[in-house]
Amino acid sequence: MKIALIGCGFFAMNQLHAWNGIAGAEVVAICDRDPERLSLAAALAPKAAAYTDAAEMFAAGGFDVVDLATTVGSHRALVEMAAAHQLHVICQKPIAPTLADARAMVNAVDATGKTLMIHENFRWQSAVRAVIDALRSGAIGEPFFGRISFRSGYDVYAGQPYLAEGERFIIEDLGIHILDIARALFGDATRITATTRRVNPAIKGEDVATMLLDHTSGVTSVVDCSYATRRSPETFPESLIEIDGTLGTLRLDAGYTLSVQIGDQVETRDVSPTLLSWADRPWHNIQESVQIIQQHFVDCLNQGIAPETDGQDNLKTFALVEAAYLSANENRTVDLTEL
Repeated sequence: MKIALIGCGFFAMNQLHAWNGIAGAEVVAICDRDPERLSLAAALAPKAAAYTDAAEMFAAGGFDVVDLATTVGSHRALVEMAAAHQLHVICQKPIAPTLADARAMVNAVDATGKTLMIHENFRWQSAVRAVIDALRSGAIGEPFFGRISFRSGYDVYAGQPYLAEGERFIIEDLGIHILDIARALFGDATRITATTRRVNPAIKGEDVATMLLDHTSGVTSVVDCSYATRRSPETFPESLIEIDGTLGTLRLDAGYTLSVQIGDQVETRDVSPTLLSWADRPWHNIQESVQIIQQHFVDCLNQGIAPETDGQDNLKTFALVEAAYLSANENRTVDLTEL
């Protein structure tokens, strides 16, 4: 499977490392407008053809899959270009600036019969996956309440300074991941109520968000995100989860500890992520998930099945993001049928 990577910035390095660890996949082309970033990427893909213009890369061809690691404003044009060339696509989140753009992108790829997967890797973190598997196995019966929390004071702006510049920040960049975990655990949501706040005066967007969701399954969930929280020890980049079910309680606590309590009996196990040879703490949690989701993509293409986070599925996660901002801006509960 021949891969072309467009965008060679901060996070794309993880994707390049991950492709190098997947049997049967090879990065044969890389593209970035910045020659310095392109040079850094070339060190991880020395046999890949290098381009500074995406149109030129598409015209040259020679690949089956386009992996888009660019910022959101470029996604629609690049996805539609990939669709025009009959290619499979992996696209970084958020999928698009607007829901209308997102729907157009999904339709463009679907019309070709090719696969569009959104790089929604948080649900593929091994610790989160352990929670999903335990819940789906019926370990605590039927769930009725859940909370997924990501609270940190980690300086995410140092590696990705553009995060401080957008009018929308934590829901669009981080909350989208946590909302996707809620969907993976409890199914689609019907309504959402959200509040936001900007604590850090040096950024433009919100850095705190709290969201209440009603799910079709009957579960009520709380999703809360913060990059303004001071805690010791720092838990970045861990998602903490607690779920109440008819038979017991399931918790993913700091330090990657998974606990299942039934009555007075508590079973606890370590679900720490693997530290891959190219990974660094504390990012190893996310870095491992990048390799897992890209392996999932390869496996799905080989088996002829849709990835969990294909375009149609991710439209539902992105709709929650749009509904959350609408709720916070208008100070009301938003029904997902409004979008």
